[in-house]
Amino acid sequence: MKRRKLLRYAGASVLAATATTALSQSPSAQAQAQGVSLKWLGHTCFLFSGGRKRILVNPFRTLGCTAGYRLPRVEADLALISSQLFDEGAAENLPGNPDILFEPGAYTAEGIQFQGIAIAHDRVGGRRFGQNVAWLWTQGGVKILHLGGAAAPIEIEQQILMGRPDVLLLPVGGGPKAYNASEAFAAMQMLNPRLVIPTHYRTQAAGAQCDIEGLDSFLSLVDNAKVSRVNSDTLRVSQSSLPSEMAVRVMSYSF
Repeated sequence: MKRRKLLRYAGASVLAATATTALSQSPSAQAQAQGVSLKWLGHTCFLFSGGRKRILVNPFRTLGCTAGYRLPRVEADLALISSQLFDEGAAENLPGNPDILFEPGAYTAEGIQFQGIAIAHDRVGGRRFGQNVAWLWTQGGVKILHLGGAAAPIEIEQQILMGRPDVLLLPVGGGPKAYNASEAFAAMQMLNPRLVIPTHYRTQAAGAQCDIEGLDSFLSLVDNAKVSRVNSDTLRVSQSSLPSEMAVRVMSYSF
């Protein structure tokens, strides 16, 4: 993995997170806010396009639960990696050779402030699968939190860093490395985002070695009135289009 010199490391602290929020919400930044487009590339991998920047999160290798997805070989200005295990964090050979962030901390890259927040990638304090990095940033005027493969409860220090996101990318399929349905629901209730996008659940892409569940267990915990399906792999979000109360959007993948 690489972290090029253009990426300024500021340290993972509450002070840095406060500065991140203040900078991303400055009048000049808000004046340019045009929203952000989310393209689901399978599993926990998304491409975020907005403000003339393309941010790719969690490219993967095609094996296990991602065996039937297409490789996410898309051009991006920056790649964010939550973990580097088996199929996860496959940032090699990405088109355009983007810069990569993969460690917790506060960074400035592509004119955007990013906060990487460490959360255990298992239920035993990271002793089995190490640390997962949740990524927080504001793009197109929309505050985005991608939890990657979080498996541990969110602690108060982490919640302070995260604040209230506009859009939450939330793992829901369980297995040993990410939230199951009830754990995901608890995290969602704690963070109270305006929009929730479920990730990390079993689909028809799963191979024989996939150990995660489908989406239904999570959706059964959510008020049906708050759930809708997007008949596309792409969703456009802006401050004006965000729901006033928390809602869940289930995105589609064209196999």
